[in-house]
Amino acid sequence: MKFNKNLENIKTYETGKPIELVVREFGIEPKDIIKLASNENPYGTSPKVVAAVSEIVTKMALYPDDSMIKLKNGLSKRFDVENENIIIGSGSDQVIEFLIHAKASSSSKILMNSITFAMYEIYAKHVGANIIKTASQEHDLDEFYALYKEEKPEIIFICTPNNPTGDALDAQKIYDFLKKIDSDTLVVIDGAYMEYAIAKDSSKEIAVKKLIEEFDNVVYLGTFSKAYGLGGMRVGYGVADHNIIKELYKLRPPFNITTLSLEAASVALSDEEFVKKSVTLNLEQMKRYEQFAKEQKIDIINSYTNFITFCLNSNQDSTKISNSLLKKGMIVRDLSSYNMNAIRVTIGTEEQNSRFFELVKQFL
Repeated sequence: MKFNKNLENIKTYETGKPIELVVREFGIEPKDIIKLASNENPYGTSPKVVAAVSEIVTKMALYPDDSMIKLKNGLSKRFDVENENIIIGSGSDQVIEFLIHAKASSSSKILMNSITFAMYEIYAKHVGANIIKTASQEHDLDEFYALYKEEKPEIIFICTPNNPTGDALDAQKIYDFLKKIDSDTLVVIDGAYMEYAIAKDSSKEIAVKKLIEEFDNVVYLGTFSKAYGLGGMRVGYGVADHNIIKELYKLRPPFNITTLSLEAASVALSDEEFVKKSVTLNLEQMKRYEQFAKEQKIDIINSYTNFITFCLNSNQDSTKISNSLLKKGMIVRDLSSYNMNAIRVTIGTEEQNSRFFELVKQFL
C-alpha cells in the first residue's frame, strides 16, 4: 500500500514513558514510580476543577457546546480580547497543526530554532514544507532575522520559554523583532510555559492584547496542560487577529474539545490561586536543582519553566543515565533525540525531587 510521500521523513513524536509502561516492563509498583518526564503539574489539578467535572459527568452522552462560549469568555476576559480572536484546540499542538496547514505547502519555508518543540517540524513535514533551523541552541533573534532575510519563510516559530531547553526571551526583544517582519509572514509565539516565566521574571511576559493589536500576522499560543494541571484533558488555545482565526476555523473539526475538558479548562482559568501556588512552589524547588547542579558540577540551562535541563559532560551518557533511572522507577526525559547529551527533568514535589537527587548521584 502506498502512502503520502511526506510521511517517509517523519519520525513519530517521542512522548515521556507512561507510568503504566514502566510497571509492565520492570515490575515496579505504581506507588514506587515517579514521573518527571512530561512537565506535568506535580501538584495535580485544582480541587475546584475536580468538583466541577464530577458534577457534569452525566453529560458525557451529549455532544459538547461547539461554540465553547464559557471558555472563550474566560480567555477573552483574561487577555482583554474579543471571542473572535480566539480558537480552542485539543492541546496547543492542534492549533499548530491548523496554522501550518492554513499557511504552508510543499513550496513553503518554515523557520524555527535548532532545538525546540518537535511538533513544529513534524507538522511542517505533513505538508512537505522546507524546514530552516538556526544554529544556536537557545533562541537568538539576530540569527532568526538574518535567516528571515535570506530565506523569506512563510512561518516563523518562536517558543518562549523554549521546550526542551527552558530559556526565554525578553518580551521587548520579541516586539522589536516583529516590527522588522513582513506582514505576510506568519509568526507563532508559543507561550506554553509562560505562567512560570512570568513568576520568575516579569520582563518575559508577552502582553497578548498588545501583541495582536500591533501585529496582525502574529499568533499567541497557550495551554492548560502545564501550570493549570490539565495535561490529561488536552486543551490549548490560539489568540490572533480575527482574520487569522477565521481561516483556522476552516480546518477545525467539529466538537474537537470534549464537554469535560471544556468545563475543566473554564474552571481552571478562574482558579488563579491554584496556579499561583503551583508556580511559586516550582520556583522554590527549582533553587534546589540549581544548588544540586552546582554541587555536582553539572551544567544547566537557566530555566523559566517547570523543568530543568542537565547538560552532561563527555564522560556521561544521557541515554544510559535515563535508562538506569528508569529501572529504579524514576522517569526523566532523555534528550538524545534532540542531539543533546542531556536530560530534562520536570521539577516535582519536594519529596519527588529529593528522590531524584538521591538516585541520579549513583549514575553521574
